[in-house]
Amino acid sequence: MKDYNKDNIKLAKTLRKSQTPWERKLWYDFLRNYPVRFQRQKAIGNYIVDFYCAKAGLVIELDGGGHYEKEQKEKDESRTKELEKINLKVLRFCNIDIDKNFYAVCEYIDKIIKSRVDF
Repeated sequence: MKDYNKDNIKLAKTLRKSQTPWERKLWYDFLRNYPVRFQRQKAIGNYIVDFYCAKAGLVIELDGGGHYEKEQKEKDESRTKELEKINLKVLRFCNIDIDKNFYAVCEYIDKIIKSRVDF
């Protein structure tokens, strides 16, 4: 089990109840019933990641428009590096990918998991 900041637990629970439409789509239409367990809004270190699969050591982040502003982009890059330091692979998808290329996103996630986990 990865270490986490206990102060983030309440916020993580709130975020689970107020998922974005893109997070909801990925969760209910793919990850929730995936053969390897995923968690939503998981506290890891000082962060709360959108989706986490412990068995694959995988984090999935969905990025809205604000993630492409310079300051947020730098924060995201730093966050990814910190998560990679604890041996997690981070996949980032923009919300447009969920809207327009949902099946390709799911196929890519599936491919990455299968490369990291024996079924």
